[in-house]
Amino acid sequence: MSVQTRSPSRAAQWLNFPHRGVGMWAFAMNRLSALGLAVYLFLHLFLLRQLAEGPSAFDRFISLVRSPLFTLSEWVVVVGGLYHGLNGVRVILTSLGVAVPYQRQMFWILFGIAALGSLAFAIRMFTA
Repeated sequence: MSVQTRSPSRAAQWLNFPHRGVGMWAFAMNRLSALGLAVYLFLHLFLLRQLAEGPSAFDRFISLVRSPLFTLSEWVVVVGGLYHGLNGVRVILTSLGVAVPYQRQMFWILFGIAALGSLAFAIRMFTA
């Protein structure tokens, strides 16, 4: 009698984070940043539409924009945009056949540039 072991489902395999490589993390972070930027676009358009309601709506908008939560969310948008854009450069370069063997190194370099840019923006944004 043979004992059959059941292999983990595809979802369980996908959620096995410790055994994922840098490429999977780059892909997942790129998708999440794209979704975040798309959500931001709709929120941005909604807020701008509110300005057409007149001066009182503009005053409410200004008070919202000056709130700490809004400032933090603006910083998150900048972080997502920096990462998404720089990772896009890496994807374009490798799609064109440039530096394909160095994808991992390019990811870490561009991730570092995005992190430094995010830090510089945070310093400028939260100390001004």
